[in-house]
Amino acid sequence: MRAYLLGKAIKTLDIEVEIIGFLFGNKLYSDLPAEFKVYHLPGSNFPSFAQEIRKIIPKIKGDVVYAIKPKLPSFGVALLKKISSKKPIILDIDDWELSWYGGDEWKYQPTVKQLARDLFKPDGALKNPHHPLYIKWMENWRNYADSVTVHTQFLQQRFGGTLIPNGKDTSLFDPAKYEPETSRIRYGLSAYKILMFPGAPRPYKGLEDVLIALDKINQPDFRLVIVGGSPYDDYDQQLQQKWGNWIIKLPNYPAEIMPDVVAAAHIIVVPQRDTPETRAQFPLKLTDGMSMAKPVLSTKVGDIPEILGETGYLVEPANPEQIATTIKLIFEDLDLANVRGRKSRERCIEKYSVESMASHLKSVIFRL
Repeated sequence: MRAYLLGKAIKTLDIEVEIIGFLFGNKLYSDLPAEFKVYHLPGSNFPSFAQEIRKIIPKIKGDVVYAIKPKLPSFGVALLKKISSKKPIILDIDDWELSWYGGDEWKYQPTVKQLARDLFKPDGALKNPHHPLYIKWMENWRNYADSVTVHTQFLQQRFGGTLIPNGKDTSLFDPAKYEPETSRIRYGLSAYKILMFPGAPRPYKGLEDVLIALDKINQPDFRLVIVGGSPYDDYDQQLQQKWGNWIIKLPNYPAEIMPDVVAAAHIIVVPQRDTPETRAQFPLKLTDGMSMAKPVLSTKVGDIPEILGETGYLVEPANPEQIATTIKLIFEDLDLANVRGRKSRERCIEKYSVESMASHLKSVIFRL
């Protein structure tokens, strides 16, 4: 998660980090490793959310407030803290949040009646602090932050700010500590050639294109291993029903176990499709593979070509034929592919490590 990665990077600068926020039914932040002090409230809709804001603002005691995402429960709360305390704010934008609602095409133009319903009905849309209207306000108010950080060039072109690409703990994700065949045996994968997707399947992530490619290759020992599954919907079950013969599902694992899981892969696949959402993203699965010196097969979407440079394998988005050809190419000379994987680890250490994040963050934070 972005907050966790930024926190780790900031800690390397000998700065104390506290993570404060609202869960809104999501346990992710409460499950962060004990290295961070975490304070959270449950999160709710208005009007009770206003009471939660009043409770949380006095808990924000940092010299600098780092708001993660241009949303009302994060940047909105940070702006209120700035008004009351003059604390400087950094706003981090790690996604084009409005793209999930249609991007620049989205508009809120209710009738008077609809506005009244959205404001006053018990389930009124504007009672939700994550409503896109509030996101639009927060994006437009980004100039009230003292500094802005972003994690892709797409977001930098759109919102300005300092580019802080996502980093990886390359000392934890270190292939020298793991033996791939031992890892494959541990997770029941030793009989297969493993294409791994260490994340939550969503339609825009392009796994259907990989599965169609496996249909085309039709080699019985190939498997797509999905680690973690989808917490959002039943999309992974839909994939299983249609392509279950190619899929192996592994459960969620703690961060400290994931390098051992990734070690079991022959190839990491990140087959993003080209959508407004994906153009803004930095898929963390890329650095999972790069840091573990794995061949990474991905698509020419957003910043992905820049992230991988010459160290990965790139195909056009939504192109199962190219994916099939590239998978066969990799397995025809896996030793050569692993050489490219080792170069990708070198690139990851140089450009996408926690230490690299810290070096970029240093000037942003100390200037404030």
